[in-house]
Amino acid sequence: MDKSGLRRELGLLHATMFGIGGAICAGVFVMLGHATSLAGTAIVIALPLCGIINLFTMCSYAELGAAIPSAGGEYTFAKVAYGGLVAFLTGWFEWISNTFYATLSSVGFAYIVSYIVPTINVPLIAIIMIIIFTVINIRGVKEAGTAETMMVVVLLIILAIYVLVGWSYRSGTGALQLSAPRGFLGIAEATAYIFVVYLGAEAIAVTQAEIKNPSKTIPRAIILSAIALIAVYTLIAYVTVRAVSPEILGKEVSPLAYVAGQTMGSLGVILVTVGGMIAALSSLNTSIVAQSRVAYALSRDGYFPTAFLKIHRRFGVPHVAVILSSLFTIALAATGVIQFVGYATDFGFIIGFTLVNLSLMKLRQKKPNLERPFKVPLYPFTPIAGIVTSVMLLLFIGMNVLTLGAGLGVLALLAYYLSMVGHYRIRVAFGGMSLGIGVFAALLAYLIETGLLPLVTPPVLFYVLIFVSAVSILAGVLNVTTPTRNIF
Repeated sequence: MDKSGLRRELGLLHATMFGIGGAICAGVFVMLGHATSLAGTAIVIALPLCGIINLFTMCSYAELGAAIPSAGGEYTFAKVAYGGLVAFLTGWFEWISNTFYATLSSVGFAYIVSYIVPTINVPLIAIIMIIIFTVINIRGVKEAGTAETMMVVVLLIILAIYVLVGWSYRSGTGALQLSAPRGFLGIAEATAYIFVVYLGAEAIAVTQAEIKNPSKTIPRAIILSAIALIAVYTLIAYVTVRAVSPEILGKEVSPLAYVAGQTMGSLGVILVTVGGMIAALSSLNTSIVAQSRVAYALSRDGYFPTAFLKIHRRFGVPHVAVILSSLFTIALAATGVIQFVGYATDFGFIIGFTLVNLSLMKLRQKKPNLERPFKVPLYPFTPIAGIVTSVMLLLFIGMNVLTLGAGLGVLALLAYYLSMVGHYRIRVAFGGMSLGIGVFAALLAYLIETGLLPLVTPPVLFYVLIFVSAVSILAGVLNVTTPTRNIF
């Protein structure tokens, strides 16, 4: 058991499957169509390009995860390297991005189901899936890892059938001709849009406090999953655009299911739809694990309420963190929006990737003697490449997502400084505000009732003001007089 109280129960197989299963999400099943409309058949270049960009940073994850195998992933790395605000911002965006990723997975699952059952309620199905996997995660990380391994094995078999049949399929167009109607700009936009399908190895780092023999298992699992993803996605992209033109794929809700229908008939549609559903659920599973562990780490260091620190006595998991994080996911899933959520997920992870590479470089200088069972090859060029390519991806994300990111950053600063002020001072401040509001409401009610404030108002307003005054004054008195109990 790790000193944090979490149990080390994940071996190399489970850890690697967390990486692969977390990445092969519903995104590749429902987002590939729009990506091909941006890049054309050059999507077969965009997807491996995403993989190479991802691999730069995964090497940093591997080194840091093996050297600092504590709960929290990117947040823990930044905490050791920088501490303070930088660490908190890293953890904040890591938690937010995993929340968006869980939303993308659940909504993507519902959209895939809607391909064969058009009348379903997409947000409702997404919420039901979140609840189911929240329960699975509460029962323990080993159970979540076993479920993940089973789902990924079945998923890889389905994708292998899709590739093998698609490889032998002849659409009458001959050999695949690479084309990018919008040139380099289209390829870059597709790379930024589809980058989310590689965001899985991060889940390995977040669960590193629950991985056996972390100095060896973590780097092996991260690198293995990153390389496997490049191979899988390149093959999928090749057989997909070879079978059906990008113009047609861009109009399909589930492009892989449409291609499977062309190559294998109705049986292929069912097979790939099941594969997409499994992919969505496996990534939902890993993202629920990841977001709860980040919330746990932030709570451990005083940034989130201590309720997130509670470990289930029987299952050994931070069950409150799992439940509360899932509630945020449910709220987002209720919107049913998938393209915006995909871009927003990218934004959070790209910020995290940049900070992880910076943390690696900082620790190489700050702690040169730190034991590093794995070292990033070609240092410092590899982490620098990871930073540069990550920042470049931000240039091709929509302005609405950048605006959202800026808003989340402001909210993060507010949360950080409020936690620094302390719970007692915040409570006293709100208590004073409540007292002020209560007294003002009472005064306003008195002026209206006595006619000193000549307003034409409905009679019920007087009673509303009296109620507001009573509640506010009571809340103020309780906030100010209740003995202090620090929850941060």
